[in-house]
Amino acid sequence: MSPQQTGSRKRKAPALEATAAGSSSQGSAAAAADGDGPLPPKKQKRPAARRSLLHYLKGREVGARGRAGLPGFEGELRGYAVQKLPELLRERELALGTLNKVFASQWLNARQVVCGTKCNTLFVVDVQSGQITRIPLMRDRGPGPARAQPSCGIHAIQLNPSKTLLATGGENPNSLAVYQLPTLDPVCLGDRHGHKDWIFAIAWMSDTVAVSGSRDGTVALWRMDPDVFSGSIAWHNDAGLPVYAHIRPRDVEAIPRASTNPGNRKVRALAFSGKNQELGAVSLDGYFHLWKARSTLSRLLSIRLPYCRENVCLTYCDELSLFAVGSQSHVSFLDPRQRQQNIRPLCSREGGTGVRSLSFYQHIITVGTGQGSLLFYDIRAQKFLEERASASPPSSPGLAGRKLKLTCGRGWLNHDDLWVNYFGGIGEFPNALYTHCYNWPEMKLFVAGGPLPSGLHGNYAGLWS
Repeated sequence: MSPQQTGSRKRKAPALEATAAGSSSQGSAAAAADGDGPLPPKKQKRPAARRSLLHYLKGREVGARGRAGLPGFEGELRGYAVQKLPELLRERELALGTLNKVFASQWLNARQVVCGTKCNTLFVVDVQSGQITRIPLMRDRGPGPARAQPSCGIHAIQLNPSKTLLATGGENPNSLAVYQLPTLDPVCLGDRHGHKDWIFAIAWMSDTVAVSGSRDGTVALWRMDPDVFSGSIAWHNDAGLPVYAHIRPRDVEAIPRASTNPGNRKVRALAFSGKNQELGAVSLDGYFHLWKARSTLSRLLSIRLPYCRENVCLTYCDELSLFAVGSQSHVSFLDPRQRQQNIRPLCSREGGTGVRSLSFYQHIITVGTGQGSLLFYDIRAQKFLEERASASPPSSPGLAGRKLKLTCGRGWLNHDDLWVNYFGGIGEFPNALYTHCYNWPEMKLFVAGGPLPSGLHGNYAGLWS
């Protein structure tokens, strides 16, 4: 395929954008080591490792392979690097033109990130050159009985475990679109007997099985036929356009109706536990749901969440067997096997603008807020990472040890009629960080979003490294 290249007084404000997507792109780490000088011919020695965070980060940056010594030391260095990396990160903003609000993102490789926006654009951005490549969206077969209204956008992007397939929304955001990697040729579209409203979340259970969660209050299980994408040559019609299959879900399960808020059981986020083969889901009525994921979905439990407003993001940590749910002002931690939760919720203290994206890596959870800031929480110590004392001016000793917060740049905001009429007295808005994803092998973090009020048109994207 050939993708397109692109490069007064305030009135009552519109509602806030209730959309978030977060996920982390995790990679393996290996320590780098430099050997000593020439060795005596008779006595062989292990090359000495330079045991510093600086050499470790530099080794990861140039892609050094692991010649280094002891696995225990490598693991210790990696854990130290994960904890110290946030305070070393520096931002470089990326220009996205006039695209509106990035809701989802994933790393494709060391320099390319695929993103989805509120204006229903799927694109790849090269973080080195800034070049943007738009990816054509797949269309439903026929009009169908339940076409979504325009401009609701692409809310989810997920890669399968082997990074050979990418799942996201179609031109109709009710449909599940699957592309082959690395070519991004279309493979199949789940537009038959699937969701009747927007897809908000996607999770892969294996290389060929994905689950989607929708605003219609259902989760659907999709199985991709390996024969469809195992060939090295994509199908094309007489006009040279890619041809893709139209599929239907293997199973569709409805979220149970809560007596407290039966009309608001929209599925907002999904997270899969590979270790336990269980799928977690968060619905807007304030509940967490857990399914056993086999050839079909079997619901195990539903739990009322301690904080019930704007539960819009969810992530899972395999190492700790722990789900984390982001809400209007808190992150709640859930271990479904424990009746009493031992880890207290954390408060983001960001003015009630909400937790908009979450990701786990080892014992550190990264929080993207509606106020344009990134926070980092050490779940073992049960406290936020703090700024180094040396980062504070000598005249301000009280600032030492305060919570580490990275504030993102201004991005781009369209000064249209709505901005003039409702927000004319405000020069700029913080950007809600709807999505972030790590490239851990190269110690880089991609962050994106846009203005929080739903009517405002704008975008933000930045590479932190």
